Amino acid sequence: MVVAILQFELLIPGAVSLKDKRRVVASVKDRLHREHQVSVAEVALQDRPGAARLALALVASDTRYAAGVLDRITAKLRTLRDAELGDCTREFLVNPEGNVEPPAPAHDPALDLEMLRRASDVENAA
Repeated sequence: MVVAILQFELLIPGAVSLKDKRRVVASVKDRLHREHQVSVAEVALQDRPGAARLALALVASDTRYAAGVLDRITAKLRTLRDAELGDCTREFLVNPEGNVEPPAPAHDPALDLEMLRRASDVENAA
């Protein structure tokens, strides 16, 4: 399992108000979600009309596939008409074992006894 994260800055020179900025940001978020099935959120610079920092996440089973999707998204961001792509970083979180579920915790008999004792104390107090 791979979680790919792309953080990028959009420079929006035509935005003079936050409303102008929201229009551009919402359009980019909707387009990326619709065309690439990724989750996108504005993560910083919310109070600056001329810039936005967004992050997107993608879950995949293969690092190569995830990198290809991020490459296509980055290329698409470079061609935006209403905004210019600024700083862009990517990160891959890889589970080398391929397990989706975390491993089960080790069984601790002492903890079981302590929990039973506390449950009994609560029942006796009521």
